[in-house]
Amino acid sequence: MDSSLRTIGVLTSGGDAPGMNACIRAVVRSALNKGLRVMGIRKGYVGLLRGDVMEMHASSVADIIHRGGTVLYTARCPEFFQVEYQDRAAEMCRIFGIDGLVVIGGDGSFRGAQKLSQRGISVVGVPGTIDRDIACSEYTIGFDSAVNIVVDSIARLRDTSASHERCSVVEVMGRNCGELALWSGIATGADAIMIPEDEESQGFDHLVRVIMENRARGKSHNIVIVAEGVGNAQELSKKIHDATGVESRCTILGHIQRGGSPTALDIKHASMMGYLAVEALYSGETNRLICVQNGKYVNIDIDEGLAMKREPSLDIWKANLQISTY
Repeated sequence: MDSSLRTIGVLTSGGDAPGMNACIRAVVRSALNKGLRVMGIRKGYVGLLRGDVMEMHASSVADIIHRGGTVLYTARCPEFFQVEYQDRAAEMCRIFGIDGLVVIGGDGSFRGAQKLSQRGISVVGVPGTIDRDIACSEYTIGFDSAVNIVVDSIARLRDTSASHERCSVVEVMGRNCGELALWSGIATGADAIMIPEDEESQGFDHLVRVIMENRARGKSHNIVIVAEGVGNAQELSKKIHDATGVESRCTILGHIQRGGSPTALDIKHASMMGYLAVEALYSGETNRLICVQNGKYVNIDIDEGLAMKREPSLDIWKANLQISTY
């Protein structure tokens, strides 16, 4: 036990993700069970800089485990790249008596945590992003929920697409990461999945060939899933129509992918990661990330985690090529 640890802070930063509330709940209750105070920081690093901090109790996290979004709110804070704001944030932690901090977010959030660690604040990061773009962790909180939202949305689109014999081009989120497109694509039987990580997957001629070959086999409608990092899905839909003569419609799912109650898988991972983050701080550790590697929870150095290079799941894309075109 770290005898100097009396108060833990917790914040959510960057994009919201289903399951963040379950993680907040686990942090608060795990810390309270160890006799620690817990301070909730609203609006991420922006709130920390402004002193938007409140003490949290068991009742503060009652009935939030199934809620989407984050009760602590979130924000992006580009100012945090500047040294003066990093210094100010560390000082705000000291003003509020925060000895240890749990940061729930993505790569950018972890870089902020890294800077606070360098300024003497004990920090532990927990990966929370629907993009699944954290190189050091096989799983990120919110990903499973987002995939299931996409799968449900495409099931609805398929009905109207089949009725009108259309091609539905569906754009999913993920920034420059294609994981959400890959997983939802193979789960929905998409004709094609277009992702930013692999140039071959963006070949328009190949896409047209797949659509026309599937039509020749008697398929009356098509589903094409496009990761937002690929480019303009609306324009792609028009190009498909011009090249094939098949009526094509574009649907951009947008921020509905972030909303709604988290899945059981997300709640489980979020709860375990929140609990393990408190355990790490309580053991006197700092500059750590709670990750999933080889199916197990691990605790690694933030510097090590941020230095890792993400490998996209191209095996899914290659498998879908075989499954969807024969």
